[in-house]
Amino acid sequence: MIISYKYPIFPNKITQWKLAENLDACRWLYNRILQDLNDAKEKGIKLKTYDTQNKIPSLKLENPKLNRVYSKVLQMVNYTLWSNIKGLAASKKNSRKIGHIRFKGYGWYNTLNYNQSGFKIDQDHGVLHLSKIGDMRIKIYRKIEGCIKAVIVKREGERWFAIVQANQEPQPLSETEEAVGLDVGLTSFVVDSVGNEIENPRCAKQSADKLARLQRRLARAVRGSNNYKSLKYKIAKLHKRINCQRDDFLHKLSRAYVNNFDIICVEDLDIKGLKEKGHNNGMHRSIHDASWSKFVFMLSYKAQSAGRKLIKVDPRNTTQRCSACGSIAEKDLSVRVHECPYCGFSCDRDYNASRNILITGMEQPVAPIEPKPLHHISVMQVLAMTWEAAPFRTR
Repeated sequence: MIISYKYPIFPNKITQWKLAENLDACRWLYNRILQDLNDAKEKGIKLKTYDTQNKIPSLKLENPKLNRVYSKVLQMVNYTLWSNIKGLAASKKNSRKIGHIRFKGYGWYNTLNYNQSGFKIDQDHGVLHLSKIGDMRIKIYRKIEGCIKAVIVKREGERWFAIVQANQEPQPLSETEEAVGLDVGLTSFVVDSVGNEIENPRCAKQSADKLARLQRRLARAVRGSNNYKSLKYKIAKLHKRINCQRDDFLHKLSRAYVNNFDIICVEDLDIKGLKEKGHNNGMHRSIHDASWSKFVFMLSYKAQSAGRKLIKVDPRNTTQRCSACGSIAEKDLSVRVHECPYCGFSCDRDYNASRNILITGMEQPVAPIEPKPLHHISVMQVLAMTWEAAPFRTR
């Protein structure tokens, strides 16, 4: 399986200039291939991936700056464009509203993809070498294991990062003989079937006032001025901070579940569908801030690496069905307590849903249970988790 490591890199001024020049050349190539595709479409000509890739050598004559970019990087520009086209086609096939692929403006192309070759990493001395660019310092705070397949250089604001992709063999953890069902939500981020209630960090909401003030100041600033550029940098830095806070929480929580349970059952939610159902903007922001999809993705690859099993179940009736008798007890979203009119079982609404997710995922028969109070786990407790220990209540 492919594992990605993300490290900060520190190019000097000359190297930064070369990186920026390479990015702009790749941006030009991306736009030129897209223009050729649009022209061919108007003429009724259907081009394939290899058709546009074969044009790259002739385009070097048109724009000599392409000769300063490693050939594999130019090929990956073509690959990226076709991947975007295929992604839009797949969305259209699923009856989603789509637009068209846009041309990249100046500063909007920020990735150089060195696939298979053109790079060399000295982990002992912290040096990254990129073909046609040179050497730069890289901070390797976690040793790279496995066979390195690619290095992706990315510009994020004023900083540069290297994403190293390595092929690793799975490293199974010892069995725990435990299974868990997870119900994600907004009131609590997760309520699981063993009675743990994880607090929702609401990272974006905590920084919303500061972000709004910066955006108001940006709207009043003169476009292109030093003040305008400074405010744009501060806004980008704040967004980065919010994303880092969210990722830190999700990484530690997903790691804790993978370490403690052999089988993890989650709902197969259609997140985009939830956003398109006509909820208000506040609901959209809260769903985006929670990042359920990213959490499930982290659970997926961590479970695969650790030899665990992740099961996605149909979310229909997981909230309405009674986990003690299997009867349907309908309730509105505002009702936070499940009370079954048939068997009398009463518990937290989300805890009932998590048990139904576990029952469906494990294909177990419904069995009578005793209600239990939820064990609340705060955001700070999650952030303090280590690899070996977590404040989880298990069976």
